[in-house]
Amino acid sequence: MAPVITVADELELIRTGVTDHGHGRGGRGNGSGFERGHGGSEGGKRSGDAAVPQRAYITGIAVALAAILMFFMALVSAYMVRKGFPNSGWQYLELPRILWLNTLVLLASSVTIVLARRRLAEHDQSGFRYWWMLTTALGFIFLGGQLLAWRQLEHAGVYLSSNPSSSFFYVFTAAHGVHLFGGLVALIAVAVRDPRHLTRGTATEVAEVYWHFMDGLWVFLFLLLFLGR
Repeated sequence: MAPVITVADELELIRTGVTDHGHGRGGRGNGSGFERGHGGSEGGKRSGDAAVPQRAYITGIAVALAAILMFFMALVSAYMVRKGFPNSGWQYLELPRILWLNTLVLLASSVTIVLARRRLAEHDQSGFRYWWMLTTALGFIFLGGQLLAWRQLEHAGVYLSSNPSSSFFYVFTAAHGVHLFGGLVALIAVAVRDPRHLTRGTATEVAEVYWHFMDGLWVFLFLLLFLGR
């Protein structure tokens, strides 16, 4: 014979279920609250300091530098081919002497950025900022010197369309200047950025690698232009 369930029994079952469910929800709610608070702290840390693995930035800059190198090697190949054409109208180009000074300034900036990184490793924030900003200033001085070199060629009557050698000079220096300006933007971003977005060590490492690459690229281009006139 099936058991008889009265209305009172049904009400008691409903009351008991609601009470147990409420406790369960409360327990889960407390647990969720703790987990949210704990996870929120970790999530904040992840989103602030290491949302992306540090090696991803190194990989990214390596890919970017490879693309830049391919771009300039394509220009260099065009330069060599164009210069080798018979009766191409290639003329000797007297490079402005200020380019030597510009090269020394850029090489000096490679030294100062290394000093900045050393100060950072020693937890010398003021020393780091001094050498980092000096590197930035030297970069702007270099760009100003490149513009002055253009003005000197302009006063000498040498323009972009004067002859193939001058055309390549303007193209090489302009392309390098644009990429170097991108490096200056990165230097400034590191100096003024919110440290929660990227660990300073990773930011300075990526910026330093890019800056040394730009320095080495300019030395190569300068020697190419000087020896291949």
